[in-house]
Amino acid sequence: MKVQVEELSPIEKKLSIEVDSARVVEELNRAYTALSGQVKMPGFRQGKVPRRILEQKYREQVEDDVIQRVVQRAYLDAVREHKVEAVASPQVTNSGLKPGAPFNFEARVEVKPKVEAKDFEGLSLTKVDTAVADDAVNQQIENMRQNLGRIEPVTDRDTAAQGDQVTIDFEAKVDGNAFPGSKADGIGVRVQDGDLIQGNIPQLAGVKVGESKDVEYPFAQDYQAEEVRGKTAVFHITVKELKKAVVPELNDDFARQTGVAQTVDELRAKVRSDLEKAKKNQATVDERDGLIKALLEKNPFDVPRAMVERAIDSMMEGAFRQMQRQGIDPRQLGLDFNRLRDEMREKATLEVKGTLLFEAIAQQQNIQASDEDVEKRIEDLAIEANQPVAQVKKYFKGPDERLGLSLRLREEKTIEFLKGRAKYS
Repeated sequence: MKVQVEELSPIEKKLSIEVDSARVVEELNRAYTALSGQVKMPGFRQGKVPRRILEQKYREQVEDDVIQRVVQRAYLDAVREHKVEAVASPQVTNSGLKPGAPFNFEARVEVKPKVEAKDFEGLSLTKVDTAVADDAVNQQIENMRQNLGRIEPVTDRDTAAQGDQVTIDFEAKVDGNAFPGSKADGIGVRVQDGDLIQGNIPQLAGVKVGESKDVEYPFAQDYQAEEVRGKTAVFHITVKELKKAVVPELNDDFARQTGVAQTVDELRAKVRSDLEKAKKNQATVDERDGLIKALLEKNPFDVPRAMVERAIDSMMEGAFRQMQRQGIDPRQLGLDFNRLRDEMREKATLEVKGTLLFEAIAQQQNIQASDEDVEKRIEDLAIEANQPVAQVKKYFKGPDERLGLSLRLREEKTIEFLKGRAKYS
């Protein structure tokens, strides 16, 4: 077999491959022998159909199958022999089989780019503040109080007030005409700032039960319903019933109701710890993104479309798993998946480029994750998940899972290496 590799670009190569005629003849003989044992033809015993008869009837089918097998094997052999780091299936062209002649075909394939990072010391980064203010702790505890509150009818007044939850009937019109979904009875809304379509109508403050009020609402230019897109509707709203949220007092009983603490002081400490952890995690993400952007300014390069598409696949799978954990079925949301992919493409491209840059720097600086590093991370994961170490080790028993964890640790070490040499403002 003869192979010529041509670099069409840093992310695409063309392999021109010639397969010996003897190998092609061998494959054809094997194919016709197998076919002879399968077909039944009048006048011939099974397995005894002459080849010339088979060629007359099945030649095109047999040659297509042989070409497919020869191409697959020869391509894989060529990729291994010439160390072509293909990242997608090849686009193959050939001129067919010719009696007594070698079989030639070309395979164009996207390849992993060779990245050699430079000027990666002294990168300019912005210091991320991970301190948690008292106001943030107080707001989170207030949110917890609201979530543990109960809804009760308002009995001491008949006028809606800020913060009430109100049952209403409404009828809406655009340019004097009704539209789909423009009328409903017994709908629950909140008297608070926000978007009317999301059930927030602050204009109802001061309206009595049984009274009505007209509220204008401008629909967005990209609103999904074409009938009202970019138009202003008038909602005629009648208040039917007043309710209010009764929240628990901020005391030790409330702390115990949350299920995470026994006293208010313990609850504050737990909330602060959780908020600090969330801010540190977000800071880690932000610093990583900052490093990638700073590195790309000094090391621009292209990446194969196939790698970006796989990154988008991974991002979408992660988003869907998160929805499912929250009890949401993505299939019921009417999502435009092509639009979602387009929106994710820029971030996915940066992610692919960042991963390749960190990998290149790790190789250039001989940064590795040792077996001890992997074992320590497994122990840490077990503590975080409150699971026995032996149980978590089972998950990382396979070579692929262990390699994935090792590569993740190597990237983390590389990021710390870069941060240690960065200039912070």
